[in-house]
Amino acid sequence: MKTTVLSQTDIQAIVVEIGVDRLMDELIARLEEAFQNFDPRQTAVPVRDGFSYSSPRSGLLEWMPLLQTGEHVLMKMVGYHPRNPDLSALPTILSDFSLYNATTGQLEAVVDGTLLTAFRTGAASAIASRFLARTDSRVVGLIGCGAQAVTQLHALTRVFDVQRVCFFDTDFATMDSFEQRCRPFVGEANFEMSSILDILELSDIISIATTIDIGAGPVFDDVPTQEHLHINAVGSDFPNKFELPLPLLKRSFVTPDVRVQAEIEGECQQLASSDIGEELYQLMQRSGFLPNLKQCLTVFDSTGWVLEDYAVTMLFLDHARRLGLGTEVWMGTQSSDPKSPYVFLEGSEATELSPTLAGSTASSATEKKRGLS
Repeated sequence: MKTTVLSQTDIQAIVVEIGVDRLMDELIARLEEAFQNFDPRQTAVPVRDGFSYSSPRSGLLEWMPLLQTGEHVLMKMVGYHPRNPDLSALPTILSDFSLYNATTGQLEAVVDGTLLTAFRTGAASAIASRFLARTDSRVVGLIGCGAQAVTQLHALTRVFDVQRVCFFDTDFATMDSFEQRCRPFVGEANFEMSSILDILELSDIISIATTIDIGAGPVFDDVPTQEHLHINAVGSDFPNKFELPLPLLKRSFVTPDVRVQAEIEGECQQLASSDIGEELYQLMQRSGFLPNLKQCLTVFDSTGWVLEDYAVTMLFLDHARRLGLGTEVWMGTQSSDPKSPYVFLEGSEATELSPTLAGSTASSATEKKRGLS
């Protein structure tokens, strides 16, 4: 079996060919189906783990595994390094996915996950907002205008008729360029640089994704908001890093994507267990709809669920195969005798290797024998 490698160039080619709106619509549909059908007896999602460090600069590397029984194992590696844009000209969040066959263990695909992570995070917020925010929501607020804010807004425009976008960032250059980065997919919505207080007062839906330092939260003090405000809290991803004030959380209905994870590094780390609602997928799987939540202050504590990564990986691989994109390489061992790890040393057996390697391996083996004779 060959391994498909999707590089950044391949990912961008898929987006150009399919269209960013269509891809977002397809991903939202796939994620909704995945949430509705999620069964922990069939899909194992262990708690993610990783390393956090402060030298030479503050950062985090985590691994996020998933087992889809009888189908695949997905392993995601994701890094969060808030000084990357300024010091390394790299995104704050970098990631990649490795997809394995759950029957044989063979590596099926390696996929650049940086754009896909932002994509799926936006899609998850759109689903949470469709479920928890009022259907007539028209004003969207963004607190933090980096890369995550772009896909947050894009996804929300695919679900709501957004007419007004209020936004704020502590970095003026980032805030000043936000409309330009978003305008191609927002249509005729009005963009307004705003204060945090105005955003909280005016918005129907807010997505907040900042790089606030550990221990420096919250981003704002508790102030009055619309009674029906829905907040997608995206930026909390370290223990003792949070963005929302505790009083606001305590008077909100808070639904996490992954409860045990959110209690460690999400907004839920501020709350007692009794103050945390069901996970989003559990709410969506209820037999009855919950219209009262649309009239209440609600928070989606989005810490990142690897089920979302599996959905976006499979979506892009499906398109890559159809479009003939990606590079196929021989990564798994091929052998005429699986019980003999040195079978490749026998010159005649080299032909059992991958076609691209067999010739060079055979020649190398022949040359070695001649040199020893």
